[in-house]
Amino acid sequence: MNKILQPITDFVSTRKGMWITLIAWVVLAVLLSAGPAASEYRSASFQSLPDNAQSIMAENKVKALFPDDQATPGILVFDAEKEIEVSDVQAVLDEIREADLTGVQEMMELSDLPPQALEGFFSEDSQTFIFPIELESGIGSDKYSEINDEILSIGQTYGEEQNAFDFYVTGPAGIAGDTLKLFEEADFVLLIATIGIILVLLILIYRSPMLAIIPLLATAIVYQVTNQIIGLLGAGGLEINNATTSIMSILLFAAVTDYSLFVFSRFKEELYQHENKHTAMAVAMSATGKPVFFAGATVLGAMLVLFIADFRDYQNFAPVFSTALIIIILASVTLVPALFTLFGRKAFWPKVPHYGRQPKQEKGLWARIAEVVTRRPALSGGAVLALLVVASLNLFNLEYEFDMVKSFPENLPSRAGYEIVESQFDKGQLAPMTVVMEGKNGVSEDARTSFEELLANDDAVASFRQSNETDDGSAISYSVTLSLNPYTTEAMDAVEKMRAETSDYGNAEIYWSGMTPKLIDEQNVNDQDIVNVVIAETILIIVLLFFMTRSWKMPLYMMATILLSFTAALGIGIFAVDVLFGYEAISTRVPLYAFIFLVALGIDYNIILVSRFMEERRKDAILPALKRSISSTGGVISSAGVILAATFAALMTMPIADLFVFGFIVAIGILIDTFLVRGVLLPALILFFEKEKIT
Repeated sequence: MNKILQPITDFVSTRKGMWITLIAWVVLAVLLSAGPAASEYRSASFQSLPDNAQSIMAENKVKALFPDDQATPGILVFDAEKEIEVSDVQAVLDEIREADLTGVQEMMELSDLPPQALEGFFSEDSQTFIFPIELESGIGSDKYSEINDEILSIGQTYGEEQNAFDFYVTGPAGIAGDTLKLFEEADFVLLIATIGIILVLLILIYRSPMLAIIPLLATAIVYQVTNQIIGLLGAGGLEINNATTSIMSILLFAAVTDYSLFVFSRFKEELYQHENKHTAMAVAMSATGKPVFFAGATVLGAMLVLFIADFRDYQNFAPVFSTALIIIILASVTLVPALFTLFGRKAFWPKVPHYGRQPKQEKGLWARIAEVVTRRPALSGGAVLALLVVASLNLFNLEYEFDMVKSFPENLPSRAGYEIVESQFDKGQLAPMTVVMEGKNGVSEDARTSFEELLANDDAVASFRQSNETDDGSAISYSVTLSLNPYTTEAMDAVEKMRAETSDYGNAEIYWSGMTPKLIDEQNVNDQDIVNVVIAETILIIVLLFFMTRSWKMPLYMMATILLSFTAALGIGIFAVDVLFGYEAISTRVPLYAFIFLVALGIDYNIILVSRFMEERRKDAILPALKRSISSTGGVISSAGVILAATFAALMTMPIADLFVFGFIVAIGILIDTFLVRGVLLPALILFFEKEKIT
């Protein structure tokens, strides 16, 4: 690897190479700016499930047999402190029709409904009225957001002018539109928070304004290049999930800053040894280039593994994050050293490293920790090991949450309307299911009667009605409303039971489509993906570490400590988010999100430590080599860890529960990696199992 990297890092360290590198990156960023950006291809209505999931096959069956039934339902909510007048509702519906909004399917006429049917739209106290609408499927969540805003404007304006009611849009269509707006508004806050956190921490830790500005300058260039290249991928047909770009920005800022710290830390050491800044950087990169490259390649490998996932949210990470990592790796061995070489010793002002004047050696925190760990590896390592095992045991309390809307801001229209419907009506109204019965030779009367009896006798079903039938009588569709909140585990259990009972229905096939069947499939697919991705990623990283260390035991130490760190972080996170933030359960996505980033980024710190240890080991025995490795890398790794943890904690500014909890858990895990695993547990394991080789 050095044969490839060394010529590159030597070139970018020269005066000519430095300027060519910087100009090339700036020109690339400017040229790409003329193209599309990643944000133009983001989708909140991203299909998470694979095409062979039962609920997706059911959805496709509905689309094939009953195209008119294939729409995204929404609910208009009229809520007042007095009885709602039908005339007021009719006035709003007439205005919506007159607006002729593209994407809104034809709405039913209230005047055509018999009195008994009309009563079903009122709450028991007649102070709330709900009206179903349908938006065309496939028009995109950005359109849903626009339509929702126009409908809200009509309803709220009338309600305020007439002092008649409060008005909301909820249901799957309302939730999809509001989700997109949440990400758009929160992404800007996330970007500002991330930049602010990194800038403040770099200045506080290094007391040098330039050491704060240079990594952020590199990050800004890399961010622009990455964002535009992903935009080109979007233009080429890649659908991009909202959460993917939000997490990508955090990964990018965190990784570029981390690798910048590793580069300038070694650069500073070499400036004391070499008068010429170009020579100092060439020497620094000869030692740092390989571990930084391997650290980035390990994260890249972890992201590529996600291509094997069936859950498309995880699959979507693979091309986006892999693209980002390739650019980050290239920047770390070209752009970053070129920038630091450009500023040279001025980058470290006011503590300038002068040639030939070695800094005063002080016995700092990490030197003292190194003394303790190398003197008593079994005791120190054993204490950390016990702590992480105890924390990991809390995984037995892991519970999943599927009701995403409950984590939305309380004043968001879709959440406000959602909670009104939930409290005043059958909860299943929030997301009714469409169930199709299809017979090979037509649906027999016996099959129809038997199925309707099954629905009528199930306590989880509040109501059902036949909604459509094919001309040849080969298929019938039903609209089924649950008595349970369709986003809860109780509803999922009830629907899974009904799906199992109707899996073998003679000559008829039953297809269950809708939100609750999708949640069932999401949980099943997610559980299998966790097993597949964890196994594949663990094996891949061990193989990569073997090629780096040329040892079969060292990769096992490194990987085992990171896996234990992940389970401990998840265990602590589950407890903490409940106690501190009131999340009794977490999204199914959070464990795998956390695994991907904690393992991929956490292993970076182990790589930096072990690389320095291997370098020192060539000159000395294991004990002094390890002691110097802990002392020399402790400061930069702990600084990088604090900044990385704080960067991921910036996700807690997002009003989306998945990202809030994910950011919190990853921040905790990174701090565990930084101070306990890299600083104590891994060195203790190396000494304990390699002690017979100490000379």
